[in-house]
Amino acid sequence: MSTTPHLYLVDGSGYIFRAYHALPPMTRPDGTPVNAVFGFSNMLFKLLKDVNEGEAPTHLAVVFDAARRTFRNDLYEDYKANRPEAPEDLVPQFPLIREAVEAFSVPSIELEGYEADDIIATLTKKAREKGFKVTIVSSDKDLMQLVDDDVVTLLDPMKSRRIGPDEVREKFGVGPEKVIEVQALCGDASDNVPGVPGIGPKTAAQLIQDYGDLESLLAHAEEIRQPRRRENLLAHAEAARLSKQLVTLDPHVPLDDWPLEALAVRDLAPGPVLAFVDANGFKSLRARLIAHLGDGIPGTSPEEAETIAVKALDYETVDSMPALARWIARIEEVGIVAVDTETTGLNPASAELVGISLSVEAGKAAYIPLRHRPRDGLDLAAETLRQIPVAEALAALRPVLEDPSVLKVGQNIKYDIAILAREGVDVAPIDDTMLISYVLEAGLHGHGLDELAKLHLGIEPVTFKAVAGRGKAQVTFDRVPVEEATRYAAEDADLAGRLHRLLKPRLAAQGLRTLYETIERPLVPVVAAMERHGIRVDRAELNRLSAEFAGKMATLEKEIHALAGEPFNIASPAQLGEILFVRMGLEGGRKSKSGAYSTSASVLEKLAEEGHELPRRVLEWRQLAKLKSTYADALAAAINPRTGRVHTSYSLANTTTGRLASTDPNLQNIPVRTEEGRRIRRAFIAEPGCRLLSADYSQIELRILAHMADVGALKQAFADGLDIHAMTASEVFGVPLAEMDPLTRRRAKAINFGIIYGISAFGLARQLDISREEAAAYIDTYFRRFPGIRDYMEATRARAREKGHVETLFGRRVHTPDINSKNPNQRGFAERAAINAPIQGTAADIIKRAMVRMPGALGAAGLENVKMLLQVHDELIFEAPEAAVAPAQPVIRETMEGACAPALTLSVPLVVDIGVGSNWAEAH
Repeated sequence: MSTTPHLYLVDGSGYIFRAYHALPPMTRPDGTPVNAVFGFSNMLFKLLKDVNEGEAPTHLAVVFDAARRTFRNDLYEDYKANRPEAPEDLVPQFPLIREAVEAFSVPSIELEGYEADDIIATLTKKAREKGFKVTIVSSDKDLMQLVDDDVVTLLDPMKSRRIGPDEVREKFGVGPEKVIEVQALCGDASDNVPGVPGIGPKTAAQLIQDYGDLESLLAHAEEIRQPRRRENLLAHAEAARLSKQLVTLDPHVPLDDWPLEALAVRDLAPGPVLAFVDANGFKSLRARLIAHLGDGIPGTSPEEAETIAVKALDYETVDSMPALARWIARIEEVGIVAVDTETTGLNPASAELVGISLSVEAGKAAYIPLRHRPRDGLDLAAETLRQIPVAEALAALRPVLEDPSVLKVGQNIKYDIAILAREGVDVAPIDDTMLISYVLEAGLHGHGLDELAKLHLGIEPVTFKAVAGRGKAQVTFDRVPVEEATRYAAEDADLAGRLHRLLKPRLAAQGLRTLYETIERPLVPVVAAMERHGIRVDRAELNRLSAEFAGKMATLEKEIHALAGEPFNIASPAQLGEILFVRMGLEGGRKSKSGAYSTSASVLEKLAEEGHELPRRVLEWRQLAKLKSTYADALAAAINPRTGRVHTSYSLANTTTGRLASTDPNLQNIPVRTEEGRRIRRAFIAEPGCRLLSADYSQIELRILAHMADVGALKQAFADGLDIHAMTASEVFGVPLAEMDPLTRRRAKAINFGIIYGISAFGLARQLDISREEAAAYIDTYFRRFPGIRDYMEATRARAREKGHVETLFGRRVHTPDINSKNPNQRGFAERAAINAPIQGTAADIIKRAMVRMPGALGAAGLENVKMLLQVHDELIFEAPEAAVAPAQPVIRETMEGACAPALTLSVPLVVDIGVGSNWAEAH
């Protein structure tokens, strides 16, 4: 290692802006933006930790600009005058970044009247005079004038690229000693340095090569052959001289308070740096710090230390029964195992099990290959495919995977439960790291394994593409060589186990254990069973609907083309925009960033409201196109050939409020208000000899609002079984209940549901087709009649601003990171979400509690043959043999209406409506 002292000078401003633009918006729980702080801190830590041993700094400082105005403004008032103000969400991060530098035990230097570049030039000069090497951590071209062979170099922190004299010549066409001459000629638009008009970097470099320096060039300007260039040099000679003064760095900044000895690198102090990263919520950085700092870090639990500080990975391919027996014995000894399955696809109803991975301690994991196959075109003997026969491996694993004394941990373990259930293995009991994260931090980030590993462990996992390939070359996992499969699959189990040891203790510490253990965890096997059952769909009916929709679309297409006066592609927004706003000359067209006119639904609806027929017909065409492609055709394609049923997949951690989300296919957004949409629901049918039951909570969110806001009139109306919308209309509009007309009731209904979602006067006006003033008057009257609702909304917003989250009645936290945003649009959205989340989230909690209890309630009544198939918002769909339809209804109703007990007693009754039919539309 070199004994020459080595000074690193970090261009603080460069670091800040690179960090800010490199990362998406991030906020602390209190709403403070921190993306630049996070990026800056990561870059600084990387610099301290990762610089090559021979190039490691012995001395280090971060240099900042103290203010916008410096001595250069005295030379030229317009210097940097066109620089934009810092982004609004970056300004509050500046002091936090200075705190970061202090937390990392690094000196921070700034001085009024001088730019950071001048301070860097001065420290560089001092260091060179004392025999130091200097590395300037920046890629700023203005600092390239300081480069000097191997003594002074720049380090681009984003590209990890050193910039020496050769790189400077590549950039400017001259060596470092001539950089200011070139800059004086070509100027700098970003700093408003004038230069000489018409002379760019290449021309400037050639002129300096020919004449040596600026003054020599200006002295011989009359000799320049090109007339315009000659005239500009003569006319702007003083501007060029001024420009040279502006770009020349001052190496004489008074820095008596900062001798080089004060910049000696100090050891990282665990206390301050961990306190800083904890205060800002930088979990992944904390993980890397702990791994770097070693054992005995203050504030680090034994679980955290064990989870993160893994010195070496030990991933084993288990391809023999003795090796598997050894792992099973270890699992039985420990009583907990992280489990992950590898399969041929993502749909558990059709994917085939390929292998199983296990982990019982950090850094150690096993992969059991079961159904790997040679790649296409390879002879079986060409690959080593030693595998345990599937039946033997599962027979050995089944007892421990079903053992009630052994906890099985997984990341989205619902998928693994479903895969193993098809193999005859009933996995229980379980814990799910995805759901633990979801309960802890819904709304702050995603909860996939890759994101959690980066966030909490500072690890970037091996990607599926890295082992299976990309695009057309991608293979299914059974074609991945076992050695590569082990590296990928064993890591998944290892990371799940490490995340579990890290996150599970936080549930109790944050008062969220009950929510997880009574709602989220027990829901997993229930939903897995629903997905496995699926629902029968009438393929012939879907095909009939598809053909009918296609016929109607064809008729509409002819009408649309006739109205347009020419044929065009209706599905092309660009062509439609051209027809509407250019050929037909309709008003209201606005272009997007791509330059094409917007033809969104809102644009077409507005045109249709103005009486234009073509956009109205296009809306009809689009609705039919969506029904045909998204539902009629897609649902027919989704029918599982093995079961003859459609098996949706429920995402348990995708919404911020706790609601389930349905995918592949999405069965929660099938329209019900149009006849065509209802016909799609008719294609969902019961098996022969069975019926479908639809159990739907009546106005559950309004009931929760009445309870949470303590609105006496609403609570009494629900208790009396009144028509809540008619009652609201009577209160707001002063119309007696006996004289209530449908239009007035509809307006009250729009206000009732709109209030829950924070509707504005503008939104209500559009919905009811009234003026904004009239809509505002309705909302004001509503709040006067029900003042508790306004009080609830104000109190909820205040709590969200103070805590950074809101809570449901069952303690679910929904984080609102943008609640204190300076951006009014982001803040407004966060405020509306904060008002709605406790209501919608409580409704989600209630139906989840009902779902958890339903299998047991039906089983206790001897109705095990009644199967829960779907959950759609506030509705549960069941399939029951005809003989079980009547006895099942009171069990379902009692379970759903009593779902809050004993944890909560609502001051309004929950009411469940149950319908029965041979198909979903009939039952609804």
